[in-house]
Parts: sequence; C-alpha cells; structure tokens
Amino acid sequence: MSTSTTAENAVAALADDLARETYESAEEVLRLYRPVLRALATAAGPTVEVVLHNLDGTDVDLGHTIMAIENGHVTGRAVGGPSTSLGLDVLKDRRGNHDAFGYTGYTSDGRELRCSSVYFHNGAGDIIASLCVNVDLSPLLLARKTLDALLPASVPANAPKEHFGADLVSVMDSMITEAIREIGRPLESMSRDDKITVLERLDQRGATQMRKSVEAIAKRLGISRVTAYSYLEEARTR
Repeated sequence: MSTSTTAENAVAALADDLARETYESAEEVLRLYRPVLRALATAAGPTVEVVLHNLDGTDVDLGHTIMAIENGHVTGRAVGGPSTSLGLDVLKDRRGNHDAFGYTGYTSDGRELRCSSVYFHNGAGDIIASLCVNVDLSPLLLARKTLDALLPASVPANAPKEHFGADLVSVMDSMITEAIREIGRPLESMSRDDKITVLERLDQRGATQMRKSVEAIAKRLGISRVTAYSYLEEARTR
C-alpha cells in the first residue's frame, strides 16, 4: 500500500469519528488533533502535506486560516497561511457535509495533488475547522513517465524473442518454458493438440535443432520420446 493511500485511509477513518463528535472551538480541535498531523505526515513521508484550518466564527479570514501544518513545502504554505478555493464553498454552507476524499488539486506552480478533507463541527452544527491531506503526485508521475519511456507501448507481432542462459541447455529450457506458458493452461490440463502446438512453436523457433532437444521437450511435456517425435511430425504437416 502506498504512503498516499495510507494517509487517505487514515483521514477517512478520522472522518467517521468526526461524524459522531462536536467541538467547542477550533482551539479545541487544534489541541486534540495537532499530534495527529505529525503522525500522519511522518508515516506518509515528505510528499504528503497535512493541514489544520481554523474556520470558526462568522467573519473568517480565508487569507489566514492555517493553524497547524506539516510538510508545508508541498504547497509552500505555513502557519497563518491561506485556505484554498474550497474554503469559499464551505463558508457558503457551514452546516453541509463537505468531507471529500481523493479529489484533485493543483499547486500554484502546476503540480498535481491528490487531496482529502474532513470537517469539524460545533454543537450547533457549524463547521469550525478542517483537516486536509495533500499528496504531491509529481514524483510518481515522473516515475511513470520514465517507465513509459523505457517500456514500449506494444511489441510488434513479428519482433524476435531472445533467450539467455549460461549454456545451450538452459537456453533451450527457457524456450520450452515460454512455449508451454503460451498455451495458457497448466501442463497437467493440456490436451494432445496443446502438446503438438508446443512442439510446433518450438520447431518454428529452431529449438528442435538443438542436441537432445526433443528428449528435453518430451520430458517437460510428460510424454515419451517416441510420442514427441510423432507429435513433431504431425506438427510439421499442419
């Protein structure tokens, strides 16, 4: 499980607890949950920002809502810093359920974030604070881009397949293993026709030209040497 998923699961569990709790003030929320921020951020790592916002009162200054933050370098914010654009929606409906998980956010420099937010209510039902987890996806997106560049999107049907081994015996064994795997069913479930197909593919790839190859194939397929040669002759007439 990734660190970002771990953090999101923790926030979702916290949301379940908050649905049953009320708080007198944002200061009470800060006192109770300040250690949670550090625990989440430490467990999830430096790409995960965890923030507590003060949304208490009738005249909230959205430019200065942050009362605690860990890994603030993710968004470039600090204590005393601003809310986000979502703060406007919350203040329009202070008694609504604004909890949200796994939504997309963006930093001012264009980095993509995966975000989750839960909200704390007072006894009257008004939102007074929020806890937000913001995961910087840029390292993962860069890693994916690098892998995409290294791994071809598709392999041409006629592309050659190369097998490596310490000697020709191990090379041949690798070729036999691949041909068996291509059938798509366990060896014990293979039909007579499946085994002929294995010999046909190995013959087409030149494996049967190797010394004692037919004997090795027969052993892997669980048939006799004579049967293997019979199957090979039949494969060559298809």
